[in-house]
Amino acid sequence: MRTLAITKKVLIELFRDKRSLALMFLAPILVMWLMNVMFSANSKSEATIATVDVNQSITRKLRKIDGIDTVKYQDQKVAAKELKSHKVDAVIYYHDNKYDVTHANTDSGKTVLTKQALNAALTKNSFQILTSKLKKTQKMQAKLIKANPLLAKTLPRAPKNKKTSNVKIVNHYQYGNKDTGFFTKMVPILLGFFVFLFVFLISGMALLKERTSGTLDRLLATPVRRSEIVFGYMFGYGIISIAQATVIVLATIWLLKIEVVGNIFNVILVSFLLALVALAFGLLLSTLAGSEFQMMQLIPIVIVPQVFFSGIIPLDTMANWVQYIGKILPLTYTGDALTKIMLYGKGLSSITGDILALLIFLVILIYLNVVGLKRYRKV
Repeated sequence: MRTLAITKKVLIELFRDKRSLALMFLAPILVMWLMNVMFSANSKSEATIATVDVNQSITRKLRKIDGIDTVKYQDQKVAAKELKSHKVDAVIYYHDNKYDVTHANTDSGKTVLTKQALNAALTKNSFQILTSKLKKTQKMQAKLIKANPLLAKTLPRAPKNKKTSNVKIVNHYQYGNKDTGFFTKMVPILLGFFVFLFVFLISGMALLKERTSGTLDRLLATPVRRSEIVFGYMFGYGIISIAQATVIVLATIWLLKIEVVGNIFNVILVSFLLALVALAFGLLLSTLAGSEFQMMQLIPIVIVPQVFFSGIIPLDTMANWVQYIGKILPLTYTGDALTKIMLYGKGLSSITGDILALLIFLVILIYLNVVGLKRYRKV
């Protein structure tokens, strides 16, 4: 009977807490729906290849391969410049009976697709040449046999397998090397995600603990302004966030031996800015949550979309409305900025849009924090 009484008490408390009850059912449904949207997206790789002095027959066969688009250039230097500015994904330059292929290699899927496409085009071309020669030989033999039937036994048979040329393919890589995999493309995004996750958790749970213990209520009972409280927490946790973001960045780069083409200080700067956004986000959710239980249920709703819409799965392969969701999440801009710095070697001037977006997020979240504290002020 006592067990049943305790069970009844727990159920009554849960049903009284309508917000927690709703989150228990809505959060898993939302997460599963997001997973369906993400993993049902068209993630097929597509590559744009610049060709220089490449045979027209090879170029036509490349274009016929699904996911491949080719652009012809007369000058190899111009094509290399286009590759450096990321307008093409690879450059194929034919000279001295060999194919020099330079891959951007920031997306291993496009690198693999380019290699497979070139091999397939060369194989088809060789087979076509061999077939053409075989037909000519057969026609010539048929004429000779028709003129003199006794020659049928003495004429040699056409070879079954014969290489038409000794063409070489030499691969070069603008970023990384032949062992660079898909994980390299994900590293900048995952780096931003972990900075966001840990700062968000620490700041959110810490302020919630102060509120539930009564510390925040006593602080609000003093003449201290709400904005001063918010900025006090921001500066306090911000100092810790600088150290945390720096440690995460350096550990990720050095322990995983990730090549950073751009300036590492720019990586730390963007990570620190994201940490401030995560800090403000965590503080805001802690003011909205009524208990630690509610805070834990809100975490998946905030964190899961950040992962899915951050660029791990390319947003341009999804529906337009999905892309719009990604534009209202801070990790999308962080992933874009860190990718440009780490993989493409861009400077701060190239990521001003991403930095501006993060600053806007920060200002809005700080304002909402100040407004949110008003509900707890007793005077």
